[in-house]
Amino acid sequence: MSSIAAADEIDEAKERAHFQAVVNAFKYYKLCSLDRIHKSEKIISMLQPNHQRRLEKYKSYLVKFKKCLDVNNSVVHLIIKDVDTMFENVDHSFDANINGTESFGCNYNNCEIPSQKQHKMQHDVEKVQSVLKNIVRDWSDAGAAEREQCYKPILEELESRYPTEEFSDRSYIKVLVPGAGLGRLAWEIAARGYSCQGNEFSLFMLFASNFILNKCPEANKHTVYPWVHQYVNHMTSEHQIQAATFPDVPPATKHSHFSIAAGDFLKVYTELNEWHCVATCFFIDCAPNVIEFVERIYAILRPGGYWINLGPLLYHYSDMTNEISIEPPYDILLDIIMDVGFEVLKEQTGVKTKYAQNPNSMMQHEYKSVFFVCRKPSL
Repeated sequence: MSSIAAADEIDEAKERAHFQAVVNAFKYYKLCSLDRIHKSEKIISMLQPNHQRRLEKYKSYLVKFKKCLDVNNSVVHLIIKDVDTMFENVDHSFDANINGTESFGCNYNNCEIPSQKQHKMQHDVEKVQSVLKNIVRDWSDAGAAEREQCYKPILEELESRYPTEEFSDRSYIKVLVPGAGLGRLAWEIAARGYSCQGNEFSLFMLFASNFILNKCPEANKHTVYPWVHQYVNHMTSEHQIQAATFPDVPPATKHSHFSIAAGDFLKVYTELNEWHCVATCFFIDCAPNVIEFVERIYAILRPGGYWINLGPLLYHYSDMTNEISIEPPYDILLDIIMDVGFEVLKEQTGVKTKYAQNPNSMMQHEYKSVFFVCRKPSL
């Protein structure tokens, strides 16, 4: 076997292992989430009787939290149903004997797996919990305010660049949305007649978007409790069990020029001068080296094409010990963008945006994002 073939085999094995780990995180969502409720129950049971009496009402809500987890778990299992066949060119068949009711050592009383593995599983389950919040952000009435903040400026900019008076048929205008998440922005762009492709790297997001976009023909058929995992900063316990229904619109109504491509943005998109527009929302700070993203966006845009961006500069790799990360502030990033060759047509700072926030929480995270429009010069 050649060294290249051996390396490919290793990469394929790693890919399969990662796929299985993500599937397992969804399967053990309920068990690991229950662990947090069990912890509260145990602590309360150890208090003096008078304190326990004063927490009777709260204990009744802990029972309700478990019922919410049951509802969430039913959605979680719908999401991963048949995911082993969701990619056309890859078979990720996995062990069907694994299920979310078997012991996985998440219970704090009886941890049977090494602490490092347990930590990894709980970290992955937290990503599943995050997916539930992203479902609300992208595909529920409760997320409308955030979508108005984050997606509307991009959609309006597209309208101004490609008005229907001049572009009665937009299907030949190719728009790419890297970091598409659960696909709502890309879906909205396609709904306006453009040929749009979303790109996403995270299997957590890809599993959920596949379910919503392909298997949800009815509006508001499913229910989730996205905030049941948040135990602090509540005005009332009712806020913790606030439900949301999804999808607010039936996305399975197909758009003929809409698709989602899985994979690393830098590896998937290498063809030069292909796209009329690249729309990025909360994406560019996901790069270890943001300059690579800027250069690639410039390369794949057609001459005269537009880059529309909205988001903060969180720089996701910044605090990861074993990862490289560069974190230029916005003024230096803007210099880099122009040095690569872009013309900056529009720029707005201090754009207030939120990301998957609980509207009833006492604590709110709000970004002062940047919104800009750049153009690759015509030949």
